[in-house]
Amino acid sequence: MGRTLAELDADLIECRACPRLVEWREHVAATKRAAYADETYWGRPVPGFGPSDAALVIVGLAPAAHGANRTGRMFTGDRSGDVLYQALYDVGLASQPTATHARDGLELYGTRITSPVHCAPPANKPTPAERDTCGGWLAEELDLLAPSMRSIVVLGAFGWQALLPVLARAGWEVPRPRPTFGHAAHVELAGPAPLHLVGCYHVSQQNTFTGRLTPAMLRDVLTRAKGLAGLDGG
Repeated sequence: MGRTLAELDADLIECRACPRLVEWREHVAATKRAAYADETYWGRPVPGFGPSDAALVIVGLAPAAHGANRTGRMFTGDRSGDVLYQALYDVGLASQPTATHARDGLELYGTRITSPVHCAPPANKPTPAERDTCGGWLAEELDLLAPSMRSIVVLGAFGWQALLPVLARAGWEVPRPRPTFGHAAHVELAGPAPLHLVGCYHVSQQNTFTGRLTPAMLRDVLTRAKGLAGLDGG
């Protein structure tokens, strides 16, 4: 038998496959940001967050240096997470609108959050080699989620480009040429089960501060993906 999702997560947090990422995540954890000087940083790969039978999966980019790399939970402890979890709460997919630390009681309903790269990268920019090295973790995670997974929200073009080859290797039929990323782009893939991909601009500060991605736009995408996943109660 293969690993369970919990076993996968336990193995993932011990990964040291990418020397540049290991050095950076541990450097940040040791030097810290002044505002968090009294905290012990996680400083390791960050596993996915959410139930093992999720129908909706959210795929981001990579942990933030002083967000998930500090707290040990996806999108927790930074402004991007503030925007994302507020929207998840607003559409009924999270138990509370805030995510401050890994033991704050937050639960996700039918939803799991993961990323193509599980370690914080310098300048928030993983290399293609780091993306491909980490892709094995994403592939196994999605394979374990396949029995229940019906829709994926992809935050940003990096996640979209990283995800499509993983899905193709896992047995989903990805069109050629590959679908282009765009906000609210929607593609349905045949495979182990019908799977809906929905694009969304990333919840980065650059996008949310400039209004490129508004809370209403994010809620609309999540509501659509929630319905496609069969989580709307219908």
